[in-house]
Amino acid sequence: MGTPLIGDLLRDAAAADPEREAYVHGEKRVTYAWLDRVADGFAATLLDSGVERGDVVALLVPSSIKFAACYLGALRVGAVTSAVNLRLGPAEQASVLARTEPRVTVLGDQAELPVSVDAGRVLPVSGLKDAFDADPPTRWPRLTPSDPTCVVWTSGTTGAPKGAVYDHETQAAISRNVGELTAPGDRRLVVLPFAHVGYMTRIWDELTNATTIVLVGEPWSAAETIRILREERITMATGVPTQWSRVLDDPGLATTDCSGLRVAAIGGASIPPELVRRIRETLGCPVITRYTSTEAGVTTSTLASDSDEVIATTVGRPTPEVSLRVVTPATGEPVADAAVGEVICRSPAMMRGYWRDPALTASVIDDDGWLHTGDLGFVGADGNLRLVGRLKEMYIRGGYNVYPREIEEVFYTHPAVLEAAVVGVAHDALGEEVGAAIVLKSGEHTTPEELREFVRAKVAAYKYPRVIWFTDALPKGPTGKILKREIDPPHPSG
Repeated sequence: MGTPLIGDLLRDAAAADPEREAYVHGEKRVTYAWLDRVADGFAATLLDSGVERGDVVALLVPSSIKFAACYLGALRVGAVTSAVNLRLGPAEQASVLARTEPRVTVLGDQAELPVSVDAGRVLPVSGLKDAFDADPPTRWPRLTPSDPTCVVWTSGTTGAPKGAVYDHETQAAISRNVGELTAPGDRRLVVLPFAHVGYMTRIWDELTNATTIVLVGEPWSAAETIRILREERITMATGVPTQWSRVLDDPGLATTDCSGLRVAAIGGASIPPELVRRIRETLGCPVITRYTSTEAGVTTSTLASDSDEVIATTVGRPTPEVSLRVVTPATGEPVADAAVGEVICRSPAMMRGYWRDPALTASVIDDDGWLHTGDLGFVGADGNLRLVGRLKEMYIRGGYNVYPREIEEVFYTHPAVLEAAVVGVAHDALGEEVGAAIVLKSGEHTTPEELREFVRAKVAAYKYPRVIWFTDALPKGPTGKILKREIDPPHPSG
């Protein structure tokens, strides 16, 4: 039996439990039966607009129920959905539209089409009711599981965004490797934007498990997250360390019943072991850390049974269908046990390639099918992968390699530190000095000198930061990642 098509999975979910909630967004609630019906209506609208199998449908709309309905309708006619994160800059959005040449673009109320870019037929989101109400098509295109389903765009932090292409088969492979993060009937709290790989490539898993997706809304707030945990009977919740820290510090959590939570997921930055312990003890559920990328789909995961230390300081082991190696970047040869190298992986859950760019694809996927992630890490004696930074972020202080993440993890063990970003600072004599931009927790106080000595006691002499400065906030990209290239450090001489 072949891989089911995503549109058929929606049909099956609606037939099995038509009144089950599919999405909850604020006061809006829709069932699987409603979602199935409007996906047919949007599919008919696309066919009437001349959309054919393999054509692109662009979504310039925020995370919402309408976003999901458009995506599912596009899947039913074999269109490729290109979701544009609205936090990308105008030039980045224009680049995405120009390269995908959409046949139809759905435009949100707050979005603007870039000048001089052909976006095909433009459907304003305010007018989608007619599209959703259209009669279902009388004839459907013939589709295959290898047809592309979506293009997921990187955040553009190192130039123009790159588009990773996924299909039904890769989404099915991702679902097979999600592990303890998913269970039939979950009510999942989603904090990532829908344009992110964490939503676009998980819709196969969502439908096969009849998941209820609950959106936290924008802008994110701890108080709203706690309200949703309390009122929506959430069973699975995700967040980055700063979000979880703020949820735990919010006084509203003390009166919130979180007994329905099956698991909490954390990732996206260095994690203090103390935070893992607080999440587990306060919420009364296991905590899991996972690691992947826009291109990899899935890579590694910790287990619910792992210790707080393992969950905080590692990203776990490869999921069942993922092969993983740590290699010397220059040669591709495996490194010695526990040595730092570039993380590469290979699996059926990986992207098929970058959108219409075989040369760029070949620059990250080698002839043997290994994806070169650009992440640096090592595998410990326990078999868990530990990340130490990005290949492009590694810097050299006086001839020694310095990996930012391992120093950031030390900062996160300090009780006053909310966020930390370690960067190379230009130095006249050493080439680069170790610098750190720090955001303190509300109401906490410390000094650069005290933090310097705190880290100095825990790392090698050439690693501790000589230059430390405080800031109210760190620059972040569309998915909340810290943009180190936008950090402007001081320039010590010497």
